[in-house]
Amino acid sequence: MSTVSRRAASTPRELHRVGDRLSFVYLERCTVHRDDNAITATDTEGITHIPAATIGTLLLGPGTRVTHQAMSVLGECGAGVVWVGEHGVRYYAGGRALTRSSALAEAHATAWANRRTRLEVARDMYRLRFPDEDPGGHSRDELLRMEGRRLKECYRRESARTGVPWRRREYHHGDFSAGDAPNQGVTAAAQCMYGIAHAVVTALGCSPALGFVHSGHERSFVLDIADLYKTDIAIPAAFDAAAHGPDDVATRTRRALRDRINETALLDRCVRDIKQLLRHDEPQTGEAAEAQDRVTLQTDGGLHLEGGRNYGEEPIW
Repeated sequence: MSTVSRRAASTPRELHRVGDRLSFVYLERCTVHRDDNAITATDTEGITHIPAATIGTLLLGPGTRVTHQAMSVLGECGAGVVWVGEHGVRYYAGGRALTRSSALAEAHATAWANRRTRLEVARDMYRLRFPDEDPGGHSRDELLRMEGRRLKECYRRESARTGVPWRRREYHHGDFSAGDAPNQGVTAAAQCMYGIAHAVVTALGCSPALGFVHSGHERSFVLDIADLYKTDIAIPAAFDAAAHGPDDVATRTRRALRDRINETALLDRCVRDIKQLLRHDEPQTGEAAEAQDRVTLQTDGGLHLEGGRNYGEEPIW
């Protein structure tokens, strides 16, 4: 009988920080299985071993099959898993958080639950997009219009840089091929960025649904984070891919996006931005960080008691 499932769960210190991981790994026409702490990709050329803890997001393209054990180790390591079709990327699964602490999740919920702090975080997000302007004096409507103008200017700039003709942004839901080459590239880049952002959000323990700019969707916060890097990473990669012709634009976009993500250290940047936006201090290191892998009980006085014991009749504090 296999003993794979009897292996103890990895501690936070044994797992790779999300900022140190590969941005994403794309596989197609293969079977993905598990071999100890690695996943294996088996195709006609043989078997490739990939350490699961080094993956940020695993993209499963057409013709892939994945086993239960492979999904188990990916989930344990906090890796995101995305099924990729001919019509773009959709995020269908996510791993558990890399941290065992709820501190960042609580900071996220606290900032979101108050209308004043929710607006402050939204303005900070626009401040990252407009470093030379102060969003503090603008309403949400004005900020949305500023963002619209920023995107239109980015499309014009990238069109002039690459020589790719651009008319307007068009997204045809359920019909990826209906768009022209640059629109296909922008769609593929955006969806891939959503998968990567979702992997970082879930790895940090945040809630994908609690957005500050977007609202009403299970991935509102994911859309918030992915949009921060749209004009300097996603759209340029899409136009670079479209500049080489209308065929296989999605594949070339993913490759161009992968290179840009690695060159800009996007995962590390994304982690820093999320912690800064949520006003979350860096966790302690060493033995103090290990202590975060614990459960406490809250009291009426705001104190936290150690879990795992029975507090009978003796005074609690």
